[in-house]
Amino acid sequence: MAQAKIQAKMNDAMGSKFSRTLSMADRSGELLESLDQLEMRVEALRETASAMEQERELILETIQSIQNGQELRNISQGEREELSLTANRLMGRALCVEVSVGTIRNSQQEEALRNANSLIDEIVKKLLDDMNSGRERLLAVYAACVTEAPPVPIDQKFQALVISCALEDQKKIKRRLETLVRNVENAGKNIKIMDHQKLEDPQANGCQ
Repeated sequence: MAQAKIQAKMNDAMGSKFSRTLSMADRSGELLESLDQLEMRVEALRETASAMEQERELILETIQSIQNGQELRNISQGEREELSLTANRLMGRALCVEVSVGTIRNSQQEEALRNANSLIDEIVKKLLDDMNSGRERLLAVYAACVTEAPPVPIDQKFQALVISCALEDQKKIKRRLETLVRNVENAGKNIKIMDHQKLEDPQANGCQ
């Protein structure tokens, strides 16, 4: 009889341990499922923010195109001043919108991105000083970012920098160069480069 009681207690203990194990496995599964769902939400959030970044860039580029377009020069001075004021107001409000999707980088990617941005900054300055020479340089670095065969020589040094950057940074660099190329093509002789895809100081623009 005593032996039967001991066996029963042992069975209860084993059963309790087995139940706890199952319960821990269930909880682990639920946590893993929650994390999987959160991962999908995080990626969706990043994609939405990235789309907003691109929309901001497009809005700024469109406003700039209107400001520098020939159509604005073909209207009366009074209308031109009124439209310019409206465009400037919209530009200021758009610049006050800050959307940023951060990228995790290692030290090599950090340095590559810094050097790539520095090189593009130099090209922007060159465009303001010498349009023809700056345009050739711009097309050469842009050719390093496209997959199709470019009609101009590729800047091999810049291409190596871009390849060393994080994938998200590679996409941003390409978009920035695409915008600059469009600006140069549309600006004509009276070029006014406004490189809005760099970080802006909101205090400098004054939100309205």
